[in-house]
This record gives sequence, C-alpha cells and structure tokens, in this order.
Amino acid sequence: MTRIARSILALGAAPLALAGCVGGGEIPSASTPITQTEAKQGAEFHPQFLSEFGGAMTGSHALYVEQVGKNIAVQSGLGNARESFTVSLLNSPVNNAFAVPGGYIYTTRQLVTLMNNEAELAAVLGHEVGHVAARHSQRRQQTAQRNSILGVLGAIGSAVLLGDTGLGDSLSRTFMQGSQLLTLKFSRTQELQADDLGIEYLTKAGYDRRAMGTVLASLAAQNTLDAQLQGRNASVPTWASTHPDPASRVQSALAKAGPATGGTTNSDTFLTRIDGLLYGDDPAQGLIEGSQFIHPELRLSFTAPQGFYMVNGTRAVSIQGQGGQAQMTLAPYAGNLETYVRQQFTALGGKDSTLAPSQMQRTTVNGLPAAYGTARVNNGNSQVDVTVFAYEFARDRAYHFTTITPAGQAGQASTFNAMFQSMRRITQSEASSVVPKKLQVVTVARGDTVASLARRMAYPTAQVERFRVLNALGGSEGVTPGQKVKIVVNGR
Repeated sequence: MTRIARSILALGAAPLALAGCVGGGEIPSASTPITQTEAKQGAEFHPQFLSEFGGAMTGSHALYVEQVGKNIAVQSGLGNARESFTVSLLNSPVNNAFAVPGGYIYTTRQLVTLMNNEAELAAVLGHEVGHVAARHSQRRQQTAQRNSILGVLGAIGSAVLLGDTGLGDSLSRTFMQGSQLLTLKFSRTQELQADDLGIEYLTKAGYDRRAMGTVLASLAAQNTLDAQLQGRNASVPTWASTHPDPASRVQSALAKAGPATGGTTNSDTFLTRIDGLLYGDDPAQGLIEGSQFIHPELRLSFTAPQGFYMVNGTRAVSIQGQGGQAQMTLAPYAGNLETYVRQQFTALGGKDSTLAPSQMQRTTVNGLPAAYGTARVNNGNSQVDVTVFAYEFARDRAYHFTTITPAGQAGQASTFNAMFQSMRRITQSEASSVVPKKLQVVTVARGDTVASLARRMAYPTAQVERFRVLNALGGSEGVTPGQKVKIVVNGR
C-alpha cells in the first residue's frame, strides 16, 4: 500500500493537544519534569502525527537532527530532558516544525535544507522545546474545552471541521491538510514566548543568539519567493504561517539577541551533515513539476489550471487559486463509481448530512471510467457549487477531485474542467523517469559566481533567486572561494 493510501485510511488521526484558541499566562517552572500524563498523551498521538507528515526519516541526517534537538532540550531545565524528548525528522516537503506534549518535537527535512548552520537548527528546535516547556498546547486545549470549540478533534473524522460555521465554510477548510490546520493555533504571545525561550536555550548552549532571527529571515524570504513563483499572496500554510508572521518577528528576535556575541554556528559541520538530504517532493508521495502533478507509484498524472498552485501532502494534493479550490485524493472503493461519488458527498457533509449531487453523470477520461456530480451549498450570504469527479483505476481503486467554485460555475466551462479532463495513467517509462531532487553541498571554487552556481540548480526558472534564498544571500551579496554553499540537483 502506498503512503498516500495509508494516510487516507488514517484520516481521523490528529494531535489532540494542538487544538485550541488563544492562551497565555506565565511560563511554568522550566524545572518541572514532563509528567506521566503528558508523556502518555504524546506517545498516543506521536505515530498518528508521523503518518500525517510523511513518516520519520532514519539514517545519518535524522540522527544528526536528533542529536542537536536533544542537546538543546537539555537547556530547558526539564527533568531528564535528554531522555524525555523524542526528536523526529519528518519526510515532508513543506517548511514546518511542531511540538506536542510529552517532549515530542519535529522538524521537516525541507525546513532543515533551508537552514545554513547548526545554530539555526538549534534555534528552531529550541523554539519547539519552548512550547513544550511552557505547556502551550495544554493551555490552548484547556481553553478550547472551556469554550467548547470543537470539543475534541475527533470531529475532524472526515477531514471536515464541523462547528458553528456554515457548511460551505466547513467544506472550504477541507483544502488545508488536517494537521496543518490543527497547528495554526498558537497565539502571537505564545510564539514570541517560544522565541524568547529558544534564544535563551541558544545562549546556554553556546550558540549564536542571532540564529533565531536569521532562520526566521530565511523563512520569510522563502515564503515570499514561493508566493512570487506561484503568482499568489504569501499565505500557504507552512511554518511561516503556522508560526505567525516570520517577517515581523525577524527584527524582534534580532533585537532580543543583541549584537553578535561570538557564539558558535558550526556552519561547516552542519552543511556537511545535511549533504544529500532529499529536497522537495518525495517521488513516493508524488511530485509537483510546474503545473503538473505526477505520481510514479500510483501511475497517474494531472495538470492544474493556469494561475493555480498546488500543495502536495501525504494524503492529498490541494489546488488553490482565485477561481476556486480543489483537492485530489482517494477513498475506499467497492467497484461502483456512482456510489463512490455519493459517499464522498456524505463524508463532506458529516454523519447527519443530506448533502448529495443533484444528478450523476458518467463519462470516460483518457480511457478511464469516470463519474461526477455537483451540489449547491449555502455559504453564508452566498452559494457555492461542490463537485466530486471520480476515476476508476482498478476494480478496487479510485481517485477523485473535490472542488469548490462560485455557484453556477461548475459546468463544462468550469475553471476545473480542463483539470478533470487531464487525469490520465502514466506509462512505466514515464514513472521510471521521475527522479527526486537532493541537496548538494559544494565548495565555491575560484571563478565561481552566484550566477554560475545557480545554473547548476535543477530548476528551469528562477535559478538565481532560488540559490540566493537557499543560501541566505542578499540581493547583491556574492560568494567567495572556499565557502560552502547549497545547490539542488537531480539524483536518486
């Protein structure tokens, strides 16, 4: 079974302690050990969280991240910090980091590739340790329970948040990955508090205190570049948005850190240890190449509409733009496409929903049997059309798009019609030609320039811009012989 299939079957999995609304208050004593209750809660949700974000990586890269994470966790003063903390490197192509009670902290491999030294890695992990030490998740959970916000996260069951909002609003939330949505919860006060604690831990460990500010600056620059490349506002749910507003936090973190103190960065060690790390999408989860999504294991491909951007997750691909939202995923299939489509509408509406398509239509798309239907849904003062378009790939396997468009725009002239018609099987040759991208650390030679090094990047466009952001180089900053820099190359 592929990872995407396993993830779909585990849709209900969600880290309970990440729920809630604005918290606050004083930080509990950092010497307070992690309690048995917290450890049990973290252990319960840890495997579910790993599944949601691509699984935990193993090998030398993961061991290095674990080592740095545990070393910085010791600075928190939590009893038995080194033994009590579990540090995981997630196989995810998004820039993100998380923490759950019980001493579980996570960073994605993509975020690690954006860093430029060990102090920045320690800063990010220290920020997450700060959330654990300050019991931020528990406080927000308690506040949520007092306010009866969702009650428990079991309400996410079918990846639809049911609450006091209208059905249309609930449906639109399906296009954010479950755990990504659940981590958009820490208040600004708590984020700044975690920044402060992270800087404190950096100081105690002898690292450069300014690393918190520099890594936030890289995150802000990457978020801006991604938005420019995708023709959108900088609002994709990443670490830059789950941990609000990195651009405004940069100066705050640098001001708190003060002038350079001579703390260590371990830059060369860091770059050597992360050399070869997978970059971007993992072929096992499918790859986004421009406007095309291709999955070599599932043997499928489709093309997003012009002007839309895609976000690849472990259980779904989200497609977003000005004209609507869409998601491609799969669900259990018993061999009847019309039943399958109706089941998706029922799942979207919840257990008591009567949501159903006004009519069902059968068709064939690039040789694939297909069926689709549309339902009109009230969305506050307006209406939207929800369409489910499904394809049979085998007797026991089907995939489908779910889309939301303004009412009346779900017909043949729909924004998404060309995407629906683009779904196809790929050949074995096409599947075999898909290769991952990897980070390669190189030493700048005499005569090398930003432009010449950027031309080695495995991208057809924006090579210089990508290279500068990847290496935290300003608009006019150059490179010097002997300097280690990162490039992204194709490789297995």
